[in-house]
Amino acid sequence: MGELNLTLPSPVHLVDLDCTRDTGVRLWLKRDDLIHPLVGGNKWRKLSKNLECARSLGKNKLLTFGGQHANHLLATAAAGQLMGMSTVGVVRGEQPREPYPPTLETARRFGMQLHFMSRTDYREKHHPDIIRLLRQKFGKDCYIIPEGGTNLAGAEGCREIVREFRMQHPEISNAVWCVPCGTGGTLSGIASELDAGSIVLGFAVLKGGFLEEEVQKLLPSSRTNWKIHHEFHFGGYARQSPELAEFIRFFKRKTDVQLDPVYTGKMMYGIVQLIQKSAFEPGTNLIAVHTGGIQGIAAFEKRYGVRIS
Repeated sequence: MGELNLTLPSPVHLVDLDCTRDTGVRLWLKRDDLIHPLVGGNKWRKLSKNLECARSLGKNKLLTFGGQHANHLLATAAAGQLMGMSTVGVVRGEQPREPYPPTLETARRFGMQLHFMSRTDYREKHHPDIIRLLRQKFGKDCYIIPEGGTNLAGAEGCREIVREFRMQHPEISNAVWCVPCGTGGTLSGIASELDAGSIVLGFAVLKGGFLEEEVQKLLPSSRTNWKIHHEFHFGGYARQSPELAEFIRFFKRKTDVQLDPVYTGKMMYGIVQLIQKSAFEPGTNLIAVHTGGIQGIAAFEKRYGVRIS
């Protein structure tokens, strides 16, 4: 997989904010956004083991799912082209007019074949009848990756985040890990790798309250070292909020780190709110994972007419 020119292990930065200085909390940022410009963040973590599985099974075509602005579709398309594998993206919703939204246009430039599916059918996308029709259309040899790359292989890939941090900072044992949550795969992988004394907090980026059930599918019931916050989703997936946009601009001014408005912006806003409310003891090590998503900022700014970069 060296042809992808990955930056691994991803760097770790200590974030200096007024709230961390005032409370004595140390906030570390695991910069998975720097792994690769297009196949970075948790998208790479979840794709890595799935790509290994596909190769071991002799599969050369990847089929996966996502919305019109899904980072996962673009990451799969880019990884497929760079590794000599063809890709199919099953996109939620009716086919848009040309030109397509930026994420879909870029995925198409990387050779991804796009297949649009009604929202009704998309809700049943993993039903055996739907899968059978997709295999008939695109080939029985497709290796199917779930939406967001979240499956057991994807969660296994996310365990590497913890393993890398242990190598980079062996002096830190007990910690509170923080990740944004869309499908629960990254949180599941981290929770399964943590030692006793550490926990992981997920920050839900969409409404619905179903994430706990998804995480429990990927973790043994004995794993109770995780919790999901549902109060920082700002109205739902990819919704625009002036307060969130201002926070993202503030964070970049203070740290020179760009957050995205769909995932990491919400997570970091939630972390800062919890720090300010003294939710963590002085001396606590918080480890936040920057899961990427930066490529989607241009489309977000164009869609809402708001500047966050």
